[in-house]
Amino acid sequence: MKLLTKLSTSLILAIFSSQLMAQIEVTAVAEVEVSQTNELGEKTVKRTAATSVVPGTEVIYTITAKNTGTEVADNIVVTNPVPEHTVYVDGSAYGPDAVITFSADGGKTYDTARQLMVTGTDGKPRPASAKDYSHVRWTFQFNLDPGQQADVWYRARVK
Repeated sequence: MKLLTKLSTSLILAIFSSQLMAQIEVTAVAEVEVSQTNELGEKTVKRTAATSVVPGTEVIYTITAKNTGTEVADNIVVTNPVPEHTVYVDGSAYGPDAVITFSADGGKTYDTARQLMVTGTDGKPRPASAKDYSHVRWTFQFNLDPGQQADVWYRARVK
């Protein structure tokens, strides 16, 4: 059994504002989905904290960016590494009105899933697959007003 001790060690948030630097508070949570059946036989799925996980478990990483300042925040980019001992679950990244890109080189370069390339074992370029991803990045296509927040998330499977 693997114990999930850290969400991700280096959650990165970059904010560039045409005004003053906006104050953005970033929080991240790691959760798992748990199925329950009530006394009527109805099945529900709810999320709970991912405190202890075993290989094969999918962990949902939710990152919240909240503007705690008094200025509008624009040009917001949120980047999160895929945690060690996990593999990104293909197609699971979500961020409403955000451009989602990935890195397969430790966060040096980013591109869309369809365009991201890596060097294969034969030394030739090949399309990257979800198991190659090292980071997920969301570039917001909207501003955050003071007090406003936005959530993004993705899933990773424990190795």
